[in-house]
Amino acid sequence: MSGEKTEQPTPQKLKKAKREGQIGRSQDIGAWFGMLAASIMLPRTMRSAIDHAKELLEKVPEVVAHPEPAKALGLLKEAGLGAAWAVLPLSMTMMAVGIAAAGAQGGIRVATKLFIPKFSRLNPLPGIKKMFGPQALWEATKALVKTTVLGAVLYTTTKDVIPVLMTAGQLPLSSLLSVASGATIKLIQAASAVGIAMAAADYFVVRRRTNKQLRMTKEEVKQENKNAEGDPLVKAQIRARQMAMARNRQMADVPTADVVLVNPTHVAVALRYDPLKGAPRVVAKGQGPVATKIRELAAEHRIPMVQDVPLARALHASCEVGHEISAEFYGAVAKVLAFVMSLKARGSAAGLHRNPSASAAA
Repeated sequence: MSGEKTEQPTPQKLKKAKREGQIGRSQDIGAWFGMLAASIMLPRTMRSAIDHAKELLEKVPEVVAHPEPAKALGLLKEAGLGAAWAVLPLSMTMMAVGIAAAGAQGGIRVATKLFIPKFSRLNPLPGIKKMFGPQALWEATKALVKTTVLGAVLYTTTKDVIPVLMTAGQLPLSSLLSVASGATIKLIQAASAVGIAMAAADYFVVRRRTNKQLRMTKEEVKQENKNAEGDPLVKAQIRARQMAMARNRQMADVPTADVVLVNPTHVAVALRYDPLKGAPRVVAKGQGPVATKIRELAAEHRIPMVQDVPLARALHASCEVGHEISAEFYGAVAKVLAFVMSLKARGSAAGLHRNPSASAAA
């Protein structure tokens, strides 16, 4: 049926969906990659924090021995800056990982349309349908699998550490901290690896669901392509309007012509010659009704018209309005202009004249 959405979305539909924030992406990917990056950066962060704490503790006795507000505030400020510098690499790494994860899943774009109030979002029915639809089933399955797998990872990672912690009284504090931190980092890395695998599966499911929602009917694809290429009727109207404007412009230039070459009835080409600007230039041309209008304007403004059938046809076929004539027509047009100047010298240039040089050639 034509109403079934069986077609893949067009590039225009995908672009619009991105603008509206309708992108298939999994939030878990950024979270799990961020946790993995944190587990890699955590040892460095802890070493930096511990080193700075040692330096501060060495200065505490001096402050206690000479309790001055300025020294105490200076020590407090130094502690705050040290903590910030220790945590900064970890924070920047997690932020970079989050941005990279978002960019890898379809780019980073602020969907401004989502900020516009829309009353349809207040309708509870779509939300209720989602609670009992395939999406809700997938979310429940994902949560169950996530809990089960992470529980298994937690058990596997900590089962060897518990006996060590049970005998913590026999170990020095540094060794105990080393065992605990190592176990914690190992747990985070194992959980992150499993979480990334589950997030990848979630991404493909979400992407597939989004693509299914963006599918189009055959009629929608046809209309989209029509809009992209342009409606033929609208394009024809624009073309006709542009041609009409071009005709109006060239008709306005006919009174500035020095001569109009005619066919005598089917073709008309108006020429203007300014020695300071180069070769003669075509200011107007046309055939049929346009040629008739050019002749009427020439008669009205007393522009001489010269009948030369071969030259008029050749100029109409090979020269564009606003351009200079081709070099091959210089000689023939020069004879016409000389003929017109001789007519003006005798005071009888207006009207229709037969080109004597063309008659002699015939």
